[in-house]
Amino acid sequence: MRLATWNVNSIRSRLDRVLAWLDRADIDVLAIQETKCRDDQFPAEAFAEAGYEVAHIGLSQWNGVAIASRIGLDDVEIGFPGQPGFDKDAADSLLSAPVVEARAIGARCGGVRVWSLYVPNGRALADPHYTYKLEWLAALRQAGAQWLAAEPDARIALVGDWNIAPSDDDVWSPEFFTGKTHVSQPERDAFEAVVTTGFADVMRPFAPGPGVYTYWDYTQLRFPRKEGMRIDFVLASPALAARVTDASVDREERKGKGASDHAPVVAEFTDQPGDIVPG
Repeated sequence: MRLATWNVNSIRSRLDRVLAWLDRADIDVLAIQETKCRDDQFPAEAFAEAGYEVAHIGLSQWNGVAIASRIGLDDVEIGFPGQPGFDKDAADSLLSAPVVEARAIGARCGGVRVWSLYVPNGRALADPHYTYKLEWLAALRQAGAQWLAAEPDARIALVGDWNIAPSDDDVWSPEFFTGKTHVSQPERDAFEAVVTTGFADVMRPFAPGPGVYTYWDYTQLRFPRKEGMRIDFVLASPALAARVTDASVDREERKGKGASDHAPVVAEFTDQPGDIVPG
């Protein structure tokens, strides 16, 4: 099974590129983030013609997550248990209600429970969105712990854009990010809490840092200057992590006209469990 995650930064703008890459990279399951469209706008027919079933949740031109699979797609779930919402109008009204955004979708694909996740950005350390981000991650950790407690041998993949660089090796310049989101200790602790619960970062053994990134800002020539961040991950439950045979970033997909600011992360799994052996 070849599982990938990719923040495409608008599926309608990059449909041809995504479909061409799926074929070229021989991907079985793709978790997509930032589709930036409603469900009725998602190009499901184009994916079907390419041999993929799709589950998508999108409420507006922001956020949006999907799973495309050619090895089965069952038991679709929109949002994880306890997923918090964000109150966009909290500063203006005491009567507003938090909105659960289109940031998580799960489905069973070929025996693996795949979750496509788009973790809130956080914006700034003093912004309410930062608190929301930490609450969101805490709820995800709790949900993951409950899944593993109920079924220790479950094969679960928590994949997507986590908007966190877990260590200094995951950013081009720790000094540049001082006082900013993505690298703050509470965010890193929240990410580590998910890992400690039992979900392993499967790519790092195969692609040790520093200098391995998944995101490069469009501005300031960040990509050609190799000034990126590693914020997209495949985290696997113990039963699934034992089956990983390879993992990598397809940096080539960040190149060229019309590229997303993220590159795909690809992990390959075997049907037979074994030790993680870096290639």
